[in-house]
Amino acid sequence: MANINAGVICLMFLSLLLFISNAENSLPFLKTKVIGPHLKVSKLHFYVQDIAGGDNPTVYEVARASITGNSSVRFGQVKVMDHLITAEADQASAVVGRVQGLITSADLGVMGFATNLNFYFTVGEYNGSTISIVGRNEIGQATRELPVVGGTGLFRFATGYSISSTYSYDAATSHSVIEYTFYVKTAGARLKNIEHEFM
Repeated sequence: MANINAGVICLMFLSLLLFISNAENSLPFLKTKVIGPHLKVSKLHFYVQDIAGGDNPTVYEVARASITGNSSVRFGQVKVMDHLITAEADQASAVVGRVQGLITSADLGVMGFATNLNFYFTVGEYNGSTISIVGRNEIGQATRELPVVGGTGLFRFATGYSISSTYSYDAATSHSVIEYTFYVKTAGARLKNIEHEFM
């Protein structure tokens, strides 16, 4: 009888793990691998809709330096953004979150931005979770790499990196589509609630 109960419990536990794994991987932009009790690695792939013109831009200048107007790279310009994150490149595809933050033109020679962005997800069990990236973003490069410096919710203890590239640009509407791929390490189930270890 004890063996039967143990078998049933084990089967239920495995079913729960499979359900959780399938729930996470059912999100079109995210794949996850669990590596032991303390570590989870996720790959996220999505698109950011960067709209600088038209009636409803999603980025605005909030400050500039005395040199900005005469600078070919707009040195000293600071912009704040709130762009949509979509599952596909098409702006009409499923919205999975928003990217919010600041970019500052911080290179006197090329278009290089000091970047501080928070990727805020709004779907499934990741609703409300965030990933933060900070670093140098030279937009003239075909691909750009920035470090993941933290996260919240299901991305607590996040580290890793992001790779981005310009998927498309429409000069008439000043609409850029930026393709992002993230590789993120986060805490396993035990470490996610580490505050309880100190109670």
